[in-house]
Amino acid sequence: MTAIMQDIDACVFDAYGTLFDFAAAAACYKDDLGDKAKPLSDLWRARQLEYSWLRSEMREYVPFWQVTQDALDYTIATLGIQDEKFRQKLLDVYWELNAFPEVPDMLRALKAGGMKTAILTNGSPEMVYRAVENAGIMDLLDETFSVDMVKVYKPHPDVYQMVPDMFDVDATRVCFMYSNAWDAAAANFGFRVVWINRYSQPPENIPGTHEHMLPTLEGLPALLGL
Repeated sequence: MTAIMQDIDACVFDAYGTLFDFAAAAACYKDDLGDKAKPLSDLWRARQLEYSWLRSEMREYVPFWQVTQDALDYTIATLGIQDEKFRQKLLDVYWELNAFPEVPDMLRALKAGGMKTAILTNGSPEMVYRAVENAGIMDLLDETFSVDMVKVYKPHPDVYQMVPDMFDVDATRVCFMYSNAWDAAAANFGFRVVWINRYSQPPENIPGTHEHMLPTLEGLPALLGL
């Protein structure tokens, strides 16, 4: 099979929304939440990201688990949800997120083809460890890079720099997969990026452009000629 993307040594994945289904927490309680389920999931995710960016600008880093709780508290207050036990239930599910169904086979194909594989995420190390363990993909990853190592959030260049430093590869030989449109900023750093557009988003108007777009990760091995 001829690779469409050539000269790639490492495949690196964003975690939430790319490998793991961050909407699972709200989905678990959709019967209880009713018409608030989707607004809760959307607003919670939006505030997670916005708080991480603001904290980077303010140089007020805290681990992503704290950001996640702060974002949920804002969301619950906005939607008028007052059950404290329900808050804890939502947070508990976040530690047991499922991987998207195609993820294990996709990673096996990459490893069989000799690719280095890693996660690069805003997530706290403990959060990512639990997600990886729950998905059963620990042995399919060479490394997990958390922003906790540099104490600043994506898309700061220091976050992306961890990958070429650790793997001893040039940034242009790293293929980065993401589902959030704004993570195309990795291309501005020098990564070659593939947008896993699970949610049919339009592209963001920021520096950095994806090289390819796929609806899921299933087609990635073929894109790399594996």
